[in-house]
Amino acid sequence: MFLRKDNTLKWNWIGIGAIITAVLVVIGLFGMDKILHQIIHRPECNPWVMGNGILCAGAVMLGKIFSTKVWLFGSFGLVIAFFFYKAFTNENDFRYAFIKIKNSYAFYVFASVVSALCVVGVLKYFIGRSRPMLYDALGITTFQPMVWESIYNSMPSGHSAASFAGFVMIGMLYPRIKWLTWTLAILVAFSRVYVGAHWTSDVIFGAFIGMVVADIVKWVLKKINSK
Repeated sequence: MFLRKDNTLKWNWIGIGAIITAVLVVIGLFGMDKILHQIIHRPECNPWVMGNGILCAGAVMLGKIFSTKVWLFGSFGLVIAFFFYKAFTNENDFRYAFIKIKNSYAFYVFASVVSALCVVGVLKYFIGRSRPMLYDALGITTFQPMVWESIYNSMPSGHSAASFAGFVMIGMLYPRIKWLTWTLAILVAFSRVYVGAHWTSDVIFGAFIGMVVADIVKWVLKKINSK
């Protein structure tokens, strides 16, 4: 989205996107999040239990299949598999495999997901926004910065950041299925609001981080691997 075909970044687009994202987040914080939560979220559906109905079950399943842990360990597993494949198919030359792995699609996805989750982890810790579950239970929203408790790690959405980082990268590597990767990323982000795990502004913020990180990671790795 922010990367041209000649591997140059559209910094002005990133700036505009950051401003739009910031405005949407502020609007969400000042009331729109609660309105959208009431419209989108289904009280009988939560992130950890397979509730009744196809939509609820589908939303919960998306959250489980494309969780941050699955993205992280899944992409890492592909990197390891590619490494050993290259080594064993080249007379156990592990040095050759290490050189080749840096330019593999598996490494591109892994680097994108890891980078996005690092950014999200830092922001979650310092923002400390309470999740919608606290609002549903007690009718309050609050911020508790520098707390590791999950209930205060709502912003930004890790699922959304990891999914957009991974899927956007896959879409750039395989342009023919870009429509599918973007669709899946949007569905994962929407599902987090549907099950009540996040506010709308949380997933918007996370999605933006994932998109930008994917583009920057590809830009950096292409420059490194071209030397």
